[in-house]
Amino acid sequence: MAVRKILVIGGSGFIGTRLVRLLGAGTDYRVMVPTRRYERAKHLLVSPVVSVVQADVHDDAALSSLVAEADVVINLVGILHSRAGSPYGPDFDRQHVQLPRRIVAACLRHGVPRYLHMSALGADEHGASMYQRSKAAGEREALASPDLEAAVFRPSVVFGEGDHFLNMFAALQRSFPVIPLGSAGARFQPVHVGDVAQAFERAITLPHIAGNIYELAGPRQYSLRELVGLAGWYAGRQRPIIALPPALGMLQAWALEHLPGKLMSRDNVASMRVDNVTQAPIAAELGITPAALEEVAPLYLSPRDPQQRYDLFRSNARR
Repeated sequence: MAVRKILVIGGSGFIGTRLVRLLGAGTDYRVMVPTRRYERAKHLLVSPVVSVVQADVHDDAALSSLVAEADVVINLVGILHSRAGSPYGPDFDRQHVQLPRRIVAACLRHGVPRYLHMSALGADEHGASMYQRSKAAGEREALASPDLEAAVFRPSVVFGEGDHFLNMFAALQRSFPVIPLGSAGARFQPVHVGDVAQAFERAITLPHIAGNIYELAGPRQYSLRELVGLAGWYAGRQRPIIALPPALGMLQAWALEHLPGKLMSRDNVASMRVDNVTQAPIAAELGITPAALEEVAPLYLSPRDPQQRYDLFRSNARR
């Protein structure tokens, strides 16, 4: 399949930025990134093959116009929080379900042959959380048409420079003397943002991907407690962690979801009732050897002072 123009919806976010930079590093593609606020995507304009278009992808006319210009559409849009609803809230419905439905319809209308869809490890129509159920519904929409070559990607929690996961726990340990932690035993298999971007980039031209679901996870599993401890250690501010019983963990989430920034919600806690891990390696056809968290996270979490960095790396090397 000859690919020239790629539309990356959600391209100005954490994963999208890494993917757009990867796609823009060569001259094989022309990459379009729509955004409602141009200023938020200006950082992508470092390559002559990348263009940023101010548009609202939730507007049917705007979405249709964008898709009409593409050979491949990639959808990275995802949110972590929504107002309540059944089986999922209206915000999850709009972003995770309605948007892929409309993208698929636009692809079929304009004869775009391939659609790559971001989901999440743990997507389950019967899942405990609205998030999991909405992600599963979005997958159904993405794979609904036999006339469109669509593939789904399910990453575990994604880490890397600028992430909102390890950086958040590092920041909390810089500010507080102790970390009370709900769902401390929940298990994750973090995957590096570069590996996720590479999976999408390689799937653009892979043959026979229709209906495939790719699970993306790193080489090792961790409990949430272990990840919080590592984030503090690499940041040079490791604090004692107090594991909360389920009732207190839910109460903590209730309190946090009412604070600015919404660090945690009760729906997030519900998601963590199921381990966010996979037993299989990343699909061989993607050709990815996943990066280890221990090799990457210290590079962006460690203290900025050179001596502190040196002491930390010596400690990690047991010297």
